[in-house]
Amino acid sequence: MIVCKFGGSSVANTQQIKKILNIINQNEQRKIVIVSAPGKRYAEDVKVTDLLIQLYDKVLLSEKYDNELNDILHRFESIEDELGLTTSLTPLFKTQLLDLIQNYNNQPLRLLDALKSSGEDFNAQLIAAYNNQNGIKTTYLSPKALNMIVSDEPGNAIILDDSYDKIYKVIQNIEGKIIIPGFFGVNENGDRVTFSRGGSDITGAIISRSVHAEIYENFTDVSGIYAANPNIVATPASIHNLTYAEMRELSYAGFNVFHDEALMPLYKEGIPVNIKNTNDPDHPGTMITKSRASSGVVGVSCDSGFVSINMTKYLMNREIGFTRKLLTILEDHHISYEHMPSGIDDISLIIRKNQFNDNLYELITEIKNQLNVDDISVEENIAILMIVGLGMKTQVGTANKATEAFRQNNINLKMINQGSSEISMMFGIDETDERKAVQAIYDAYFTA
Repeated sequence: MIVCKFGGSSVANTQQIKKILNIINQNEQRKIVIVSAPGKRYAEDVKVTDLLIQLYDKVLLSEKYDNELNDILHRFESIEDELGLTTSLTPLFKTQLLDLIQNYNNQPLRLLDALKSSGEDFNAQLIAAYNNQNGIKTTYLSPKALNMIVSDEPGNAIILDDSYDKIYKVIQNIEGKIIIPGFFGVNENGDRVTFSRGGSDITGAIISRSVHAEIYENFTDVSGIYAANPNIVATPASIHNLTYAEMRELSYAGFNVFHDEALMPLYKEGIPVNIKNTNDPDHPGTMITKSRASSGVVGVSCDSGFVSINMTKYLMNREIGFTRKLLTILEDHHISYEHMPSGIDDISLIIRKNQFNDNLYELITEIKNQLNVDDISVEENIAILMIVGLGMKTQVGTANKATEAFRQNNINLKMINQGSSEISMMFGIDETDERKAVQAIYDAYFTA
């Protein structure tokens, strides 16, 4: 059995919806389909999810929201009309939205999750109805009907372990195609709770593990994954095969083609992922697997928005418990760190800037007072560049090639770190050098 997920651009309009149905209906193995909310139809367009958030904002401010509600309904109504759907679902969608607003009007976080997940939910209902109308037996299944029970963390849900078996029991005896909305599950009380950014990828992974899929096909608007960001590097090389670990490293530092958290359910079962293009479904795309033949550098990625907190203390390495105390302070502030490069008398914390809520210097003061460091400083506007590849540890000169590329392009390195797995190297640079650095590293490894 093959599980397919289609992203927002793949279901943005009638033409795209017909494409995805052609893809799944022509292959009996493609039984289960996860869909996103309709994305942009053209550059200036607004995604349905963004329209739903605009509706939420109006409700939250107790302002009139008729225009926002009508914009959402009109978007789905136009898709229905173009598809020639004989029975309109728009009145049902309106009722569902109004019910959600009434039920969660005094619970902002619940209301936000309930509304912004409606794009996926409505789209799944609409696509299933259209496929049935065309004579293809198709069942729409909501996360609630699937018993997809998740943790009660609005905007950051995690699937509960016993949900996998429950989902399988619901799906195993259903004939025909199955359409499932991505992006959200439900808590123990049946309230909607969304996954984090790119959550439809997570839904696809959860379903794939639940039904022990042979493969999870993730359809986007690109033919697989490139060795570098094509918005920076012109026509970068395609990556034919990646491991879960390599994809995780690349996703962490800015690769947005596939949500890195979606790898966890697949990793445990060893289910391969095939990143494919809705507009070119015969292209082989990129396979993500648990293992592959070793090779050199496979990709370079870069992400900005980091802060470095640098500490120095004489004889730090002799002080038992120093790192534990430092991490306890971070925990007390609900902050996680990304990297921790260190020497015998110094240590740095690399932290995503978006974790701070005007409390950065409060944290600095607390570290200084509790740990009695000799010196502490903060560097902001840092970008993290990752060079990733399974075979790096066996190839002499890999790091030297990178540092030479930085030198030739006058890019100052703020830090260097290599993980114990030796499949990646991390370089801290100034955000202003991000594009230049990606191009320089790509040229060094892929065109030299």
